Amino acid sequence: MLNKRLLLAWALGILPAYSVMGFLDAYYKTGVEIFLVSLAVQSILTLFIYFLLGRLALKFELQRYDAVMLFGVGIAILSFFAGLVRMTSRFPGQFDILVYVIPAGLALFFWFGVMVAFPAAFGLLALARLRHFQQTRLYAFVNANLGGLTIALLFFCVYVLLASIFNQPVFDFDDIFFDTDSALYRYRFGTEFYKDYYDRTVHPYVLIIVRPWVWMISLFLKGDMLYGAFIVTALTGALCVFLVWYFVREVTSNSLYAALIAALFGASTSQIAFGSLIENYIFLGAMALIFIVLLLKDKPMYMLVIAGLAAFGITISNIAQTVIAHFMVKRDIPQLIKYGLIIGVFIIPLNLLNNFIYPDAHPYLWEVSTLQFEEKNVFEPTLLRANYFSRVMVLHSFVSPDPLLIKEDIPFLKIWMFRDTQKKAPLAIGRYETDLGKSLVVVWLMFVALGGVLFLKNFFKHDNRFSFAFLFTILFFFALHMRYGRDLFLYSANWTYAITLFLALAWREISGKRWFQVPLFAFIILLMINNSRLILIMLISSYLHLR
Repeated sequence: MLNKRLLLAWALGILPAYSVMGFLDAYYKTGVEIFLVSLAVQSILTLFIYFLLGRLALKFELQRYDAVMLFGVGIAILSFFAGLVRMTSRFPGQFDILVYVIPAGLALFFWFGVMVAFPAAFGLLALARLRHFQQTRLYAFVNANLGGLTIALLFFCVYVLLASIFNQPVFDFDDIFFDTDSALYRYRFGTEFYKDYYDRTVHPYVLIIVRPWVWMISLFLKGDMLYGAFIVTALTGALCVFLVWYFVREVTSNSLYAALIAALFGASTSQIAFGSLIENYIFLGAMALIFIVLLLKDKPMYMLVIAGLAAFGITISNIAQTVIAHFMVKRDIPQLIKYGLIIGVFIIPLNLLNNFIYPDAHPYLWEVSTLQFEEKNVFEPTLLRANYFSRVMVLHSFVSPDPLLIKEDIPFLKIWMFRDTQKKAPLAIGRYETDLGKSLVVVWLMFVALGGVLFLKNFFKHDNRFSFAFLFTILFFFALHMRYGRDLFLYSANWTYAITLFLALAWREISGKRWFQVPLFAFIILLMINNSRLILIMLISSYLHLR
């Protein structure tokens, strides 16, 4: 008997499989390779969509409203992605949609693989139904987290699209987008030129943390480390979305609420920017979220140490996030001291290992004189800087304004959110110029105020350990960047997750109310529309140079 759901899943998987193979045909050029890879991709997609349809149908039977809303969240993110594809296609010099078209000579092998994938998926489905297979960790994980994985996968599509545009070698200068060192990290992660040409000690062993993942992805791309770096950056952005979903789902046991919060986070300005641009910061956000989830699940000390060492190795100041979270959640000073001592024991050997594997990658930790380079990023704290920084933290990290367009130093228009006084130019900040942007700011501030009121209302009723961890993390980075940083939006991955999860915990009292869920969903849709404008501005300003 024909399995209609499997047939529908197979049909729905053809378009994404075609797009994937349109990209991969740059690496797999023979008919046999196209057939085999198409068979694998289509089979996996078919099985994934099959289980997703089954989960949605079951949800529809038991909780119709939740099922409709969850379907709406997925369609909203998919529409966001489709809109970005349509927008970027207007700039063929930056994004050529024909890259995702399979050459006529190989199309037959693709369709042959797709046809064979249906019986292959049927066989895989029979395997998945075996009791022995269902007891595996992989099956249990996917089955328990299918909703979060779907949302993360959809945002991965968004991030990898933008990564493939704004990380191209043609953007051969740093500081173009939000003061990022994207050119440097494109070299360090995606080519053999891994040396930090700024000679900084503040990223002591970032290479041994990130480059192995890039190398593993590049194995599937015939050794293309550059696109491997694009994909690892986008995957890390998607991982952050999943971890936000996971934390909220675990704390509230409300999958719809978790989906809404994950979509809000994934569509934020910070995630769109740093889930796409090659830099350190999305990896820092991911390590902070991993550490939070490890604390939530009460994982053993060695796992916390590994996460803490990774955070320190990417950027030394980010060990503070883990210390704050550990102290606020565990409230065990002897254990915190033990955690700090173990971290201290391993950082020098890891720094040595990094420079052994990658000779002269950057100065050693003890070469503190190299920190003088950072003096150009140090500013006097003022009330105006505090005012503007608060806007960047609370507003710009979520709702994108029209950014600053700065013409100086390099043959590109710089696109920044914030610029402190330098070269006699006044302190400046991006502003909301559209009616949509202004309206969303008002609504977002209402959501934030509601969260603050609910947090205070339930101050003594709830376990606020995680809320305090997020709150003090935000305050720590506010204090740090009152002195340090030119475009403060550059560091937003350090606090956007904390603000999101703080509000998610504050709102949980009303998280199941439709009068709250529907406006939040509407806000997320409008947020995607508004934040698409930032991408358009980035495309237009780049076009002015690239033409």
